[in-house]
Amino acid sequence: MDELLQMGRTALAAQPFSRLLGAELIAFRPGEAELALTIRPDLLQQHGFVHGGVIGYLTDNALTFAGGSVLGPAVVTSEYKINYLKPAREGRLVARATVVAPGARQAVCRCDVWMVTEEGETLCATAQGTIALLSEPRPRK
Repeated sequence: MDELLQMGRTALAAQPFSRLLGAELIAFRPGEAELALTIRPDLLQQHGFVHGGVIGYLTDNALTFAGGSVLGPAVVTSEYKINYLKPAREGRLVARATVVAPGARQAVCRCDVWMVTEEGETLCATAQGTIALLSEPRPRK
């Protein structure tokens, strides 16, 4: 396993919410990241679809990993916009994020979220976000 992927998996494992959802970092290269999770009954809303917050989580984290791959590990999401396209119900969700425009202090990234089943892949959501470097810590007064 390459060093960047191992570093990313260590960062993901340090996030309690990511562990709760069972998220996995399945690919991590400069300018790209892929996160996945298995759809479970406790991640569904009342209509039997994966809750939008779960898809939003995957999107946010995939965008941040992609941006962090070019900016460094001290990054946060400063904004993102998501479009939900089709409901996810079964199989696995895979969020594939890429850097669209890297800068010195921020990176604009794109992410597509797919429902993956034995029958193939269905695009469930697409998003764009801005990932920003954290400022230098200020001394507490």
